[in-house]
Amino acid sequence: MLPKIISFYLPQYHPIPENDDWWGKGFTEWTNVAKAKPLFKGHDQPFLPSDLGFYDLRVPEVREEQAQLAKEAGIYGFAYWHYWFGNGKRILERPLKEVLISKKPDFPFCIAWANESWNGRWHGLDSKILIEQLFPGHQDYIDYFQDCLPYFQDDRYIKVKDKLLFLIYRPLLIPDANKFIDLWRELGLRQGIEFYFVGIGSEECIKSGFDAFVNTGPIIPDKVRFKTLFEKGIYLLTGQSLKQLINSRTPEVYQYENVVKSVLNRPLHKQEFPLVIPNWDNTPRAGIKGLVLQNSSPDLYGKYLSKAINLVSVKEQKIVFIKSWNEWAEGNTLEPSQIWGSAYLETTKKIISENSHE
Repeated sequence: MLPKIISFYLPQYHPIPENDDWWGKGFTEWTNVAKAKPLFKGHDQPFLPSDLGFYDLRVPEVREEQAQLAKEAGIYGFAYWHYWFGNGKRILERPLKEVLISKKPDFPFCIAWANESWNGRWHGLDSKILIEQLFPGHQDYIDYFQDCLPYFQDDRYIKVKDKLLFLIYRPLLIPDANKFIDLWRELGLRQGIEFYFVGIGSEECIKSGFDAFVNTGPIIPDKVRFKTLFEKGIYLLTGQSLKQLINSRTPEVYQYENVVKSVLNRPLHKQEFPLVIPNWDNTPRAGIKGLVLQNSSPDLYGKYLSKAINLVSVKEQKIVFIKSWNEWAEGNTLEPSQIWGSAYLETTKKIISENSHE
């Protein structure tokens, strides 16, 4: 049986009052994407969309077209980043809410709680907290459950063995994660539903009652990051590579192929799902503080995806996560681009088709 291929989905492609206040009227993720510039020789920036253009997620036809492209490529569903900062504070909830209310597109979805504070690090304001992620405790967890309940009751919501898939971005930030998990399981049972909790980033979350975990990525292995022990020592002392210290105007740059090879050779933990990153360049957000996986390509991504599918073929629960569908300012996206056209989607379809015949 083929695994469910689930791609993370970013909703920050429509104006909101908060972003207007912080960054100027009309700010969206596209603002960073459009102003990006090459920071070194051979740097492919700006990285721009093609077929879908600079879309606005308030437009239902855009959401429909995205789902159609994903469906044709063999992607099972989207994991929408969802923002609940505590005490009822939500943000960027409109696209998913309209998907719920309109019942369109008819495409599976689940929620990934992006439970961390927002700061100004993408704009040189590292110490400025824009919205603080709070964990007020018992009643707030109930309130968040009630806020999500209409999504959980939707027929399109993704299930893992009849349990609702719910992801948490920073599981170790929740001060009483065990209590959160236990409470939601109890609240769910009262509604006749069960949860399958997946933590993002660390297997440590398993100790708090999570069912599984997936890496946050990209993870740069030491053998790729460091050529010598001296370089490793410099990094441990300063948090920067030797190259960055010598030239502070250059982001961290690694070869995508080297990173992928290291990832492919790493065995999965028994409760881990693989995460496939098609490409990565977050310099539109982070500038010289960013990370670039250079020379990514649809072919290399295809090898990565094929290996991930093989890794979960022996597991009872078969899921492969892709980061991401549309995180353009982090340079990880499957949507058609001006550089690659629809090649990433075509490769996805090809790899899934090949594995379906094995």
